[in-house]
Amino acid sequence: MSTQETDHIAACASIVHKGDPARFRAAMAAPLGLREKLLVLYAFNVEVARAPWVTAEAMIAEMRLQWWHDALGEIAAGGAVRRHEVVTPLSEYLTPEQALALQSLVEARRWDIYPDAFADEAALWTHLSNTTGALMRAALGLAGTETTPKLDEGLKAVALAGWLTAVPALIGQNRHPLPETSEGAIVRLASEGLAKLKTARKQPLPKLARRALLAGWQSEPLLKLALNEPQRVLNGTLELAPFRAQLRLARLAFTNRW
Repeated sequence: MSTQETDHIAACASIVHKGDPARFRAAMAAPLGLREKLLVLYAFNVEVARAPWVTAEAMIAEMRLQWWHDALGEIAAGGAVRRHEVVTPLSEYLTPEQALALQSLVEARRWDIYPDAFADEAALWTHLSNTTGALMRAALGLAGTETTPKLDEGLKAVALAGWLTAVPALIGQNRHPLPETSEGAIVRLASEGLAKLKTARKQPLPKLARRALLAGWQSEPLLKLALNEPQRVLNGTLELAPFRAQLRLARLAFTNRW
């Protein structure tokens, strides 16, 4: 690996460490070759997720997201790609098909710009599939594995767990993260998420693919917490104790589960 490539990986690692510490810890548990790819992918996600929130001007936010959409288009085209600390290494790892698939993630992030509500729970599940779901499908691809319909449902559940932790912050930004904010609706979502996750985990996966999905390490206990104490979703206390969370990550990494 050249010095420039090493610098790019280090820059991506720094972005993820600061902007997405949970995924950073999961990536560090992966073998070196996959770890570098995941850090680049997760750095891309941090930058795209951040883009709608750095300005109050909708047009500027749209332009920022379009920049990432176009960068992925360049990677998919296979020609010259803009030089950037994240885009450059990303172009080394993504196939054209993977780059095009990630454009759905960028498009879905436009939701963060506007205060539109989800029409129903089906619309929310679609959004989860197009954001964190798309990210995890890309991670699987970097590990050499394609998703399946049942596995994809589990990825939506992983996305839901993270989404529920962000509900108070999104409401504070005048967004409408849930079609319905009653405790009953939260219980229903958490229950469905746990069922999806249980089914997905029964699917056989290569060892490297399970490492790629380790980013969902907190999903099951978070969904169980939301199921049993739905008020935590609304009051901003849906989280695991740091020691418990770290212990769970270590256990899943050691047993090669996700």
